[in-house]
Amino acid sequence: MAKRLAVLHTSFVFINVEKVFNNLYKELIPDVEIVDFVDSHILADVRKVGGVNKSHAQRMTHMALAAQDSGADLIFSACSSLGPTIDVARQIVDTPIIKIDDPMTQKAVEDGKYIGVMATVPTTLPPTIDLINYWAGKKGKTVTTKQLLTEGAFEILMSGDRDKHDAMVEQNARLLAKEVDLIVLAQASMSRLAPDLAQKTGIPVLGSPRLAVEYIKKALEDPSILK
Repeated sequence: MAKRLAVLHTSFVFINVEKVFNNLYKELIPDVEIVDFVDSHILADVRKVGGVNKSHAQRMTHMALAAQDSGADLIFSACSSLGPTIDVARQIVDTPIIKIDDPMTQKAVEDGKYIGVMATVPTTLPPTIDLINYWAGKKGKTVTTKQLLTEGAFEILMSGDRDKHDAMVEQNARLLAKEVDLIVLAQASMSRLAPDLAQKTGIPVLGSPRLAVEYIKKALEDPSILK
């Protein structure tokens, strides 16, 4: 019987706009059944209030419980902004849950000391930086982070103007690269730009999707790595 991966979405961006995850699933885990769960307004609500609260944690937990009831072998939370709510869901849901940024932030700490964090949605910055600091603490390493928000770019992407979004992100990446030795793209919606940005800035640029799906593949093959 094929393994089943439940994916928690907080908008339709990875269903209607960006196909990066669907492409990675086909490439890396083609035999795994993908089941999507969507709360299409929760990210907008988080952005409206400026961060996550108890209500958001409850909504994400409800999605995770529904994913568990679907018979999922593994749950994947595909939203950076809602990352802190997964800590709550993990206490209630028995099925293992992977946060999208866990593998990327761990690699950032392994490879960099001065780490730039780029986002187009402000609420993704604190959770990503918190994860970087968490892994740095686990590894006993001191890192310095510098954040940079490309305001308005996410809305432009959602409107369908990918070229303008990309130009805005590239401009800021060039600026940030002067002050850091590695850049983390705090949103999966930016990740397809990573190879091009690395070439244009001359420093490593990390995106979360491939690292996350590679980790999912390992976890489905050997669940013990999640313990």
